[in-house]
Amino acid sequence: MKKKVLVVDDERGIVKLLSMRLRTKGYEVFEAFDGLECVNIAVKEMPHLILLDIKMPQGGGFGAFERLSQIDKTKNIPIIFMTAYHTPEINAQVLKMGAKECMSKPFAGDNIENTVRMYI
Repeated sequence: MKKKVLVVDDERGIVKLLSMRLRTKGYEVFEAFDGLECVNIAVKEMPHLILLDIKMPQGGGFGAFERLSQIDKTKNIPIIFMTAYHTPEINAQVLKMGAKECMSKPFAGDNIENTVRMYI
């Protein structure tokens, strides 16, 4: 059975690029483009990992994370935040919330693949 990854970002190019790269590594990939869609797909598909952008419409990454953590079915899915606005404060907030880590955009493909492999 393939491991499932949900890629969430309002920048469609980033989603498509990450999805393509992860699919070539054998993952089943689902795509979402805002926080609300992220929650809906996560509940339906139960991915093994979520790559989640912080700044997006419809609640953004933090809002989606909060909703997912309140749903029994999804509260234990590992989440890795992605952001172009990476600061020590953002990193501390992400870790305090319970996410696995926060990756800076843009990122090298090998970095994202290694990080995904660490958590699933």
